[in-house]
Amino acid sequence: MYDVRFYGGQFLLALPAMTDSRFDHSVIALCVHDENGALGIAVEEEMEGVGLRDLLESFDIDASGVPDRRVLRGGPIEPRRGFVLHSLDWAGQEMIQVGRKWGLSGSLDILKAIAAGTGPSRYLVALGYAGWTAGQLEKEMTGDSWFLADGDPDILFETPAEKRWSASFAAAGIDASHLVCGAGSA
Repeated sequence: MYDVRFYGGQFLLALPAMTDSRFDHSVIALCVHDENGALGIAVEEEMEGVGLRDLLESFDIDASGVPDRRVLRGGPIEPRRGFVLHSLDWAGQEMIQVGRKWGLSGSLDILKAIAAGTGPSRYLVALGYAGWTAGQLEKEMTGDSWFLADGDPDILFETPAEKRWSASFAAAGIDASHLVCGAGSA
């Protein structure tokens, strides 16, 4: 067994040595981690041409009062399945509280609440997720693919998607521009 400690509410940051191009510069908001595996939502890439209003209207939800914003590419697994990462001032059907930092919801309840103006004060909408089987993430963490950082809700909700990777490293005291791919030798 690998001695790597996780808890909900952390970010997994892809390191430059990451070999899977789907996760280049990824910021994964880790939401669930237990003996069965892990689930996270990628929060660094907005989907081209997919807006919140379009998504709401595809479910016959009136989106006229909702400011349009881009939907995130949440990960390669089930790319048509929707998730909302949100502040804890809203709790609804099947919400998972992620530490004391944010909630994860995947039901139409939250989309209807957002459209009605009764939803959470801060939220991100994503399609798809990143997932790991039991022990898989722990094993990956012993290599040079991921860096574990504090999941700062301000970075999650207030920082533009394309800046979350470098902002998360900066919050950990690391200048991301100095990260290089591969190991050196002495």
